[in-house]
Amino acid sequence: MERDKIIDELSKYFSILELVGPKEYSRDKDLCWRYLRTDLLHTLLVIRKDILRVPITVNTWKSGGCFDERGFRSNISDIVKSKTLSGSLYVSPHSLGAAVDFGVKGMDAEEARRRIGEAQHLLPYPIRMESDVTWVHVDTFDNGNSEKITMFKG
Repeated sequence: MERDKIIDELSKYFSILELVGPKEYSRDKDLCWRYLRTDLLHTLLVIRKDILRVPITVNTWKSGGCFDERGFRSNISDIVKSKTLSGSLYVSPHSLGAAVDFGVKGMDAEEARRRIGEAQHLLPYPIRMESDVTWVHVDTFDNGNSEKITMFKG
């Protein structure tokens, strides 16, 4: 599927405001779509539309909520800054436009991960999912193997 068509379809379910933080949006507005990789956008579309089929919540900052770094994270995002204060290297799929964390309406994270696993044949790309957390983390980082889903602990 072409990137423009993916973004058009995904826009039925998500505003760019939900996928980036306020600092990023204030700078680039709707151009922020360029921060996010096509494989992630396509995967998010399939998970929302074809697998879970219920609302997914990424960032909530625009509606007064507390989440603002569950999608793309820039070099000035609080999470990134806190990880790099020691001067050590920090590379995250979030900072490469390849990850989102989200909640799912009507189900806990474990149930959402289970449903994604059961329908993994629908996923357009291999993904990684974080286990043992209260949110769903999905990324399209190269998992280094041929499995459709790789689980990891953060």
